[in-house]
Amino acid sequence: MTSQTTSAHLPTIDLSRFYAGAAERASFIKDLRAILHDHGFFYLTGHGVPQTLIEEVLAYSKRFFALPEEDKLSIEMVKSPHFRGYNRAGYERTRGEQDWREQLDINTEGEAQPIKSDTPPWKRLYGPNQWPEALPELKPVLLTYQAEVTRVGIDVLKAIAVALDQPENVFAPIYEPQPTQLLKIIRYPGRDSTDSDQGVGAHKDGGFVTVLLQDTAAGLRVRTEEGAWIDAPPVPGTFVINTGELLELATNGFVRADVHDVVTPPRGTERYSVAFFLGARYDATIPVIDLPEELKRAERGVTVDPLNPIFREVGLNHLKSRLRSHPDVARRHHADLLPPEAQSAIA
Repeated sequence: MTSQTTSAHLPTIDLSRFYAGAAERASFIKDLRAILHDHGFFYLTGHGVPQTLIEEVLAYSKRFFALPEEDKLSIEMVKSPHFRGYNRAGYERTRGEQDWREQLDINTEGEAQPIKSDTPPWKRLYGPNQWPEALPELKPVLLTYQAEVTRVGIDVLKAIAVALDQPENVFAPIYEPQPTQLLKIIRYPGRDSTDSDQGVGAHKDGGFVTVLLQDTAAGLRVRTEEGAWIDAPPVPGTFVINTGELLELATNGFVRADVHDVVTPPRGTERYSVAFFLGARYDATIPVIDLPEELKRAERGVTVDPLNPIFREVGLNHLKSRLRSHPDVARRHHADLLPPEAQSAIA
């Protein structure tokens, strides 16, 4: 992991300006348009999520990770074919390398779909979440928070649409009536428990926008197109917003899904965060938006990574990501989707 950093800082955007008078809204849109083309990462204020809820989410996240290991493993992700549940540090991977963080993944509450030979594979993603019996209060807190950051994510997406000179609901046909709502509560142990500096490896997010809540410890970095890294430390009262691959696809690269990572905290410390990924419906296909000529001239095309291709089919894109990130779940529940060499590794 490179340590080259730059003294640049992420910009800050006040979402309340989007709902202010015409002049303030126009100024906000101009600022947002420049940020979207530059790197798509920014701090967000004026989001309207109550501070009491934010504090409650962080407090219950810490209570969950403080549970005895057997309580957390009772809802281990490998027990869920829908990629929901708890992962120990090192059990998720980025580009094949272990991420040194423990986490709990939940998504939109639902029921498993009947799977037949002709069923699209991405329908395996639908299903129930796993919740810890030892901490029943966690479920209502996280579902309340999930609903709030879904609102924030959709508001940001509407602002992005306007910044692209589109109707604010231009993306609605591919996320209504139910977007995907992946939420992770995350704990990064310090270096006293690992020699790795990869809290999470360099990657792009796959959805529309990510709404990230950081606690007090730093570690998030954003890579510029020139290859330098910008530190994105916690700023009280803000979320970090970043644009994902779906927007890169929809805008032919005018909006870029930027690479970012998290560095393992120092010895004797730990880092907590809550990441929310707003995505389109699994059955949607991402169109290319016809941008105005001024913006079209600034399109950069979609990133081509032979090790991690981006698909316009949302369900396929998300399933690909889950299979790569969680090989233990893939081997146990989805061996038929894996190449022969991976199938032979099933324990």
